[in-house]
Amino acid sequence: MTQETILTNAILVLRDEILTGTIVMNGRVIADIQAGPSAVRTAIDVGGDYVIPGVVDVHTDNLERQVQPRSLARWPSRSAMVAHDAQCAAAGVTTVLDALCLGDLGFDKERIKTFQDGVVDLDALTEAGLLKSQHFLHLRCEVPAADVLDLFDPVAGHPLVRMISLMDHSPGVGQYADMDFYRKLRRQGGLDEATVERRIGEMQAQRVRLRDPNRKALLDRVRGTTIALASHDDRTVEEIAENAADGIGISEFPVTMEAAKAAKAAGMAVIAGAPNIVRGGSHSGNVSAADLVRAGSVDAFASDYVPPSLIEAAFQCVREHGLTLSAAIAMVSDHPARMSGLPDRGRLETGLRADMVRVRLHGTLPIVRQVWSNGERTI
Repeated sequence: MTQETILTNAILVLRDEILTGTIVMNGRVIADIQAGPSAVRTAIDVGGDYVIPGVVDVHTDNLERQVQPRSLARWPSRSAMVAHDAQCAAAGVTTVLDALCLGDLGFDKERIKTFQDGVVDLDALTEAGLLKSQHFLHLRCEVPAADVLDLFDPVAGHPLVRMISLMDHSPGVGQYADMDFYRKLRRQGGLDEATVERRIGEMQAQRVRLRDPNRKALLDRVRGTTIALASHDDRTVEEIAENAADGIGISEFPVTMEAAKAAKAAGMAVIAGAPNIVRGGSHSGNVSAADLVRAGSVDAFASDYVPPSLIEAAFQCVREHGLTLSAAIAMVSDHPARMSGLPDRGRLETGLRADMVRVRLHGTLPIVRQVWSNGERTI
């Protein structure tokens, strides 16, 4: 017999309206949405809490923080994946694109192991049905890295890959255009001045040699697939023009207003960081996501490094930046779901996956109280 769950006395955040009423889950799908209370005895009275679609996070580095909770302490990878999954679920994220880095520029060698272990762990835990949220792969390809193609090819056809982003974290480029900031960041990482300068020279020379051929090779490998393709940390109008010409449909975390506006003008979707909204600005001195929202130059938020930031950012955009609640919630659910090629979720609509989150406001802070993923209560 198919299990039915009824939530009533709920503020339902629908695509085009806010409805006080009842929502019915039948097995794994949303079966009915009604205005007003339910007369069914087994209905769960949520006491006027919000019910929103399950959140879709297209870019989270949170696994890296579980793998390496301290700089010299690496945690067992499968245990880290389980902890990461639990944190995402508790934040109302029912669909997770785990953003794993491919390519070493000489400063983050541990990231390659995190990527390789992460794919193995994700396969094993997914097959065993032990994850609370549904996880996919977002392959973050470091284009100037010498090893990026060797790392990419074994996973290019993996069935869980939903997004690929082309990154360039070379000094003097993107979010590291400010060389003084870049040098300070590397010194804070424990490197002496001479090592920093030597590595800067090596990476800039490597970029000249490898950036263009690696970029072309990656684009050739992705062409003709249904995988979403994104650029990363766009800074200039010229970069946007190159990306659009190459068929890249998403600008992820543009670092200037000019780049974000150019991306929108070119028909690209724009992703901004939810922590940028919650903190009131970029941690690395780039464009404020709030300014992008007010300019109409953001389509979706991603958690980047803090999964709970997504729902908090959505409610903050209503309170401070002029969005309706339906529009704000769509930026963490419907829009990222569509970007990822997952039209079966992201909205409270009959026939869609029963992914939903019960939220109560404590003052201005949204608190996740319950979560259902594919009809199953996970939190």
